[in-house]
Amino acid sequence: MNGDMLIVLTLALVSLPIRFYHFQDPPEVVFDEVHFGKFAGEYINGTFYFDVHPPLAKMLTALVAQVFSYNGDFDFGTIGNSYLGSSVPYAEMRAVCVLLGVLLVPASFVTLRTGGHSAPAALFAALLVLFENSLSTNSRFILLDAYLLLFTAWTLLSWAMFLKHRNTPFTLEWWWWLSATGFGLGCAVSCKWVGLFTIATIGCSTLYHVWGLWGDLRVSKISFFKHFVARIICLIGLPIAIYVFCFYVHLELLSLTGSGDSYISPHFQHSLVGRDIIETPSDVVYGSIVSIRHLGTNGGYLHSHASNYPEGSKQQQVTLYPYEDENNLWRILKANSSNESEEVQHDILGSDNKTWLQYVRSGEMIKLEHLITRPRKLHSHNEKPPLSDEESYKEVSAYGFPDFDGDANDFWVVKTIGEALESRIQALQSQFQLIHTLQTCALYSGNKKLPDWGFGQQEVACIQNGKIPKTLWMIEQVAHDLLPLEKTRMTSYPRYSFWQKFKELHGLMWRANNDLKESHPYQSRPSEWLMLVHGISYWERDGRHIYLLGNPIIYWTVTVTVFIYMILSFFFKLRQQRGVAERFQPDLLQFYKRAAGFYAMAWAFHYLPFYLMGRQLFLHHYLPALYCGILLVGVSVDLVLQKFKWKLSQWIFVFTLTAIAICAFFNFAPLSYGLPWNRESCIRSQWLPYWDFGCERFSTIGHFANPNPKHAEL
Repeated sequence: MNGDMLIVLTLALVSLPIRFYHFQDPPEVVFDEVHFGKFAGEYINGTFYFDVHPPLAKMLTALVAQVFSYNGDFDFGTIGNSYLGSSVPYAEMRAVCVLLGVLLVPASFVTLRTGGHSAPAALFAALLVLFENSLSTNSRFILLDAYLLLFTAWTLLSWAMFLKHRNTPFTLEWWWWLSATGFGLGCAVSCKWVGLFTIATIGCSTLYHVWGLWGDLRVSKISFFKHFVARIICLIGLPIAIYVFCFYVHLELLSLTGSGDSYISPHFQHSLVGRDIIETPSDVVYGSIVSIRHLGTNGGYLHSHASNYPEGSKQQQVTLYPYEDENNLWRILKANSSNESEEVQHDILGSDNKTWLQYVRSGEMIKLEHLITRPRKLHSHNEKPPLSDEESYKEVSAYGFPDFDGDANDFWVVKTIGEALESRIQALQSQFQLIHTLQTCALYSGNKKLPDWGFGQQEVACIQNGKIPKTLWMIEQVAHDLLPLEKTRMTSYPRYSFWQKFKELHGLMWRANNDLKESHPYQSRPSEWLMLVHGISYWERDGRHIYLLGNPIIYWTVTVTVFIYMILSFFFKLRQQRGVAERFQPDLLQFYKRAAGFYAMAWAFHYLPFYLMGRQLFLHHYLPALYCGILLVGVSVDLVLQKFKWKLSQWIFVFTLTAIAICAFFNFAPLSYGLPWNRESCIRSQWLPYWDFGCERFSTIGHFANPNPKHAEL
């Protein structure tokens, strides 16, 4: 064990300079630091944001930033924005990620040694982790993957430790490592939902061992029940508690209205400070000034402004706008007149005690006059909207001019959902459609964003035979000078509980993940990861390029090892069925099958599910599977080493294989570290015909020089 400790310390010390080399360079925003650096500022400012990933890694990033006095004011919006002169402690934030990447190296060694594998095999796997370019590059920046990978590695290590103590159940060590496994599972899934694949891995292994306990007649029913309950508590209850707690802290920290408001429901929005819960009269009468919110999306309010469509009717734009604004206000008029002095049905006497007001009811025909640009009114006609070419879509505009009372294209029928015809429209309660009388279409909005001429706001159209959810609206605020407030019930949004927010956020995260289907120049599919077909450009400037590319020797070795394992498993099964004697000792072969089977399963769980995903995928999604694959390589090498008679020959074999991987690592180091490179070396390093490192950006001369002399002392 002393020898193992010495190897662990040596691995950590060797990893430090390799991982930390020029980690401060470039002093600019790189790749997804655009997102995760910005989110750190949101936590510090307390402003709500929305993201597709759970919050733990982002909160830890924000904690580091706050400890080092970041004030949350930096613009992370564009790759290449300079950190110099700002309050962003980017070096410290990156350093924590680098340190997590360093810990991954000894963790892999200890995991295999704990599993009973030889020191040469465990060291070999650890060195592959150390000299893997994509693991190194991805841990050098303010990203989530360093946190995810470490928690994944911690989980696998803790599970190996637990299995080591499985023959001494319910001891302190047994409970500690079972709980540590659950802790790792909870943290991994709280960083990214990819952690669910780690849960599946440990879950299957747990079922295998519990099934073994059930078949062991030496284990009493009471003892089996204790085993079962212990695993439920530690491997299900504890991860769930950690996951929920992370979201609780997340929502407590982000209490102010912010950039994420447009993604969440109005009920959720009005639970944030800055969008305090409003009270409004529930009664809606003709002549009321109202704001109308779309319910089918979180796009916001029915909105118009003094800008016209550049094509089509070229009339005034109507859009959805996510924030409260005076351009969201509309006056409800009777369809046959805009004169409010007409005789009305005697529904409620106005506050002047002489004017009768009439409620707006379902089934009635109305006009909506835009308050700021009146007399323009909500209007539709047989024109195509700007973003939709189908015949079923009609343009919606605001149309009118002085001394013109409008026409039938301004007429809309209010039709409530789930209420009787002629029922009263109630603010914050009635959900209704607005049906255009001439085009027989319903006022609609999807999630399409208008271009710059529409200020990026959400398109509003009128759709024939559209799905009801995208055609539903609700009146949020009501104002009328003559509405007697003493006779009118006031209403407001109910305050959302934590569980309601938690449920809504997960629905939004799920849909947002599935909607990430736009093409990206560096996206790749799972079938391309095995042979390292594509990488990802992180940053480029002045003849330097940071490009996420794995060490091809290691990637290809992992791929070959996985397929060899599947072939050997089938081969051994055939030999066993035929009763053929094995050259390996039975215990050794069984040990290999169990160990290799576990890491092969871990690799499969972290890799194969991506084939079911239609969203954008990138090479970095493969990194957890790659880590599991490297452990499988270590186990497989351990089986091979059993054929070596002398210990020295084992070490020579391991270091020879490692030397090949190290040479490949340094060959691609200019891309990992963003170092100056020469064009000839770049071209020679494009081993595969579909690799494109942009060699034209490099000069014909270059070397491994300090790319930023100003930071040479760092």
